[in-house]
Amino acid sequence: MGKNIREVGVVDLVKVGLKVDEAEDFDNILKQLIDGSKGLDPKEIWKELVARKVFKPWYPHGLHQLLYYSVYNDWDASINGPPLYWFPSLDQSKLTNLGHAMEIHGPKFLGAMYKDPITSFSLFQKFTVEHPEAYWEIVLKEISVKFHEAPKCILDRTDKSKHGGTWLPGSVLNVAECCLLPSSRLRKEDDSVAVVWREDRCDDSSVNRMTYKELRERVMLVANALDTMFSKGDAIAIDMPMTVHAVIIYLAIILAGYVVVSIADSFAAREIATRLRVSKAKGIFTQDFILRGGRKFPLYSKVAEAGPLKAVVLPVIGDDVGIQLRQQDVSWKDFLSCVDYHPGPKYYPPVYRPVDSVINILFSSGTTGEPKAIPWTQLSPIRCAAEAWGHIDMKVGDVYCWPTNLGWVMGPIILFSSFLSGAALALYHGSPLERSFGKFVQDSGVSVLGTVPSLVKAWKNTNCLQGLDWTKIRSFASTGETSNVDDDLWLASKAYYKPIIECCGGTELASSYIQGSMLQPQAFGAFSTATMTTGFVILDELGVPYMINLVLVKWVYSLYTSELLTDCLMLITRKFTSVGCQYIRECTYGDMVTSSSGLLGDIS
Repeated sequence: MGKNIREVGVVDLVKVGLKVDEAEDFDNILKQLIDGSKGLDPKEIWKELVARKVFKPWYPHGLHQLLYYSVYNDWDASINGPPLYWFPSLDQSKLTNLGHAMEIHGPKFLGAMYKDPITSFSLFQKFTVEHPEAYWEIVLKEISVKFHEAPKCILDRTDKSKHGGTWLPGSVLNVAECCLLPSSRLRKEDDSVAVVWREDRCDDSSVNRMTYKELRERVMLVANALDTMFSKGDAIAIDMPMTVHAVIIYLAIILAGYVVVSIADSFAAREIATRLRVSKAKGIFTQDFILRGGRKFPLYSKVAEAGPLKAVVLPVIGDDVGIQLRQQDVSWKDFLSCVDYHPGPKYYPPVYRPVDSVINILFSSGTTGEPKAIPWTQLSPIRCAAEAWGHIDMKVGDVYCWPTNLGWVMGPIILFSSFLSGAALALYHGSPLERSFGKFVQDSGVSVLGTVPSLVKAWKNTNCLQGLDWTKIRSFASTGETSNVDDDLWLASKAYYKPIIECCGGTELASSYIQGSMLQPQAFGAFSTATMTTGFVILDELGVPYMINLVLVKWVYSLYTSELLTDCLMLITRKFTSVGCQYIRECTYGDMVTSSSGLLGDIS
């Protein structure tokens, strides 16, 4: 049993790394605060410590550990739930995207039951499950979506063969165009910054910036070049790191009416070949090499080994590729030269298509067999952008960074979440494991940083971020793996304990189904809510919801933690059905089988 916070003294503070004079000053502040908080429970003491910014990001991690674990030393998580470390204020809550919308629409939807965004959050979330059309009508006005032909309604339930109904029926748009166009309603302007990036280990160079106007012109240039090589509707693969060029190519493929095939740059030739075959791709964009930590790793050679498909090859350094190309392949420079004599190479009329048209083919991991193709329609970007708007609170002026790849679901998610919110997408063209990445986060002013737990653990264990300033970050996000409480304690401390929004979802959903919220207190490594418009059921082997599911889900949900959620769900399923976890699904009102959170349609 460790010490209670009231028992912590100067000796303890010195042991965790403070100098004697620092420890004495800190101890005086701590004692004054604790003396003034008699009768307060631990979470109120912690809340006050964080609010006063007693913990400095540069203090030794041992100090943060000492205070967090001593404050919650007597906390019984089995009774009280996981210890809380972040608390929304009422004033802040009303300035969030969702909180502001609740203040406007909450009284109309909930009547006298509506109080404020924090008190009424659960009621409002339940309302969105039961009335998804009302919620989506709000969201579609808050993100940068422009229809070429407006939808007849939000949700059409008349076709009973479609479990979740038909979302935005009759609508036509080009979602890449939506990403690129200015929006006066959002204050997303032509001269707003769209992308910030830095090359590998160029720590002392200025951060590169590209405005929305510059991004649009480059995307349209590439779209014109695509038309010289491919036929409308062709599937075109991208197998390269998530660089600014990869983002431009991705948007250009969709703008011009083609379909992106997403392939992670870490795959071996055989895995690349499988994905090209399954998607029936007609061509592929790649790089000659991958640059990591100053070292070159082969990429083009893997793509060439995967098959004879025509490749457009970008140089990792300079203007010329650093490898001999096959006869059928072309360099990036030669590819762009196809439009040298085009009368308007920086303008391209978008190809407008129905909202349920496929724009991107992603894949399951393939760890349990051949990877499964997962199509994204134009509904998918709307869904992930809406989630960033509601849960992560993405806004114009934010700088959003999440080390990932277009071959994994988070690549397209952060791309669309940034551009449909009017935020800037931050890209580091190197390894996120090194100090150089941390310096890029500092220098580019990242305000929302996404992570995976193993990455946080590596930063903590190597102490590579020592001396860097991450205090411009206003929130973190995490997904992909089980979070570690102590690692998250370390991460949050780098930005005065800003919230870490845990996310759990899937590629086929283009979103999460359980997550954190800026309108609820947060605990390390924990979820706090089903996502907006999402409800939970547990189905038997015939797809019929268990009558007891509400009690069961309440029990699971009260545990919150990402570490326990999957195990608990599997435990419940084994108890009530012999078919395993596949029949536990997330669903929305009107769709008890196949879709999560709406705006996905029938994906069965």
